[in-house]
Amino acid sequence: MRAPISVIVPTLNSEAVLGPCLQALMPGLEAGLIRELIVSDGGSEDATVRLAKAWGAEVVEGPASRGGQLRRGCEAAQGHWLLVLHADTILAPGWVEPVIAHLGRHDAGWFRLAFAAGGWRGRAVALWANLRSRLGLPYGDQGLLVPMPLYRKVGGYADQPLMEDVAIARALRGHLRPIDAVALTSAQKYRKMGWLRRGARNLWTLARYAGGASPERLAQDYYR
Repeated sequence: MRAPISVIVPTLNSEAVLGPCLQALMPGLEAGLIRELIVSDGGSEDATVRLAKAWGAEVVEGPASRGGQLRRGCEAAQGHWLLVLHADTILAPGWVEPVIAHLGRHDAGWFRLAFAAGGWRGRAVALWANLRSRLGLPYGDQGLLVPMPLYRKVGGYADQPLMEDVAIARALRGHLRPIDAVALTSAQKYRKMGWLRRGARNLWTLARYAGGASPERLAQDYYR
């Protein structure tokens, strides 16, 4: 019987963070859960692609767009389940058993968010993120475990440069369940911009998207 999970990781100049992300997957490989690793690269100019291949990943390349990269990666997958992870997200030790338990369901699952070295500010942001997720809106840095039939049924990831995680969470509404394991993500972007400022920007971006702003316009403003 083939392992059930295809892991999809989108990358763009992710050399510094990709190794720890993939290292954290080794318990799943040893447990016979992981069938393949697919790295969907958006044109990295560092050693990301070489590193991914050294880890045994299949590399899918194309234009830099988070939604488009995820869509290409998922289209290349052959597993019955898709595990989508950001390159700067690490599944904390102990994730294997909760994932095995979730495989008995037919719904998608998300992991509890925590920040690496985030202090009390990180705990506060994570508390809000996990509450938001229970209300049906997990973000991409929390990981997504979704059965392939359900992924196809909702149309998969939209080829858009931003808010692709919100779009698929909306499509999966009613089919999202928490997984009793932690996705540990980097706090670097929050520390660089400021926790309050970045949190406010994320909320404003979400509000504009809900109000009908295009992902392309939002991406221009977000990455400016």
